[in-house]
Amino acid sequence: MSAQSADPAGPLDVVLVKGGRTKIRYAAELLSDDGTRIAVRAPWAGEGVRDFGFVRFERGDVFTEYYWRDRWYAVKEVRAATGALKGWYCDVTRPATLSGTELVVEDLDLDLWRSADGRDVRRLDEDEFAESGLARTDPEAAAAAVAALDELEALAREGDFAALVGQGVW
Repeated sequence: MSAQSADPAGPLDVVLVKGGRTKIRYAAELLSDDGTRIAVRAPWAGEGVRDFGFVRFERGDVFTEYYWRDRWYAVKEVRAATGALKGWYCDVTRPATLSGTELVVEDLDLDLWRSADGRDVRRLDEDEFAESGLARTDPEAAAAAVAALDELEALAREGDFAALVGQGVW
């Protein structure tokens, strides 16, 4: 592990930043940190139910989340309280940073959903991304974000996210 790696099986705070402000902060269990990829597990941290129409996040759901220090996205495996896989929610982000016990991730608005059966792959929030002005204020970051979403979509359509995560492709 690098100097910026955390001890496995320890507590960690995930801090999601958007537009320079903390959007959400929640406690997570650190599962692994190999110096590049960080895996954590946390219960649904939102208030109440979040119904997207194609999936519902609710109390009892468990997220196993994968963050990278060298990639522009995070992949979150979503399971119901029963253990049934709902699918994967992917955030396009700047590469994650770990400082002490805080894992900080900057959300760049673009998201991707892949259902458990792989039949539903959808790009999300492209309108929010366009409205954010990132293409004007930081064109390199905007290009990296769009490329990350394209990569996620290709991976989602090619096969099973669980196998990809398990084989270290993620």
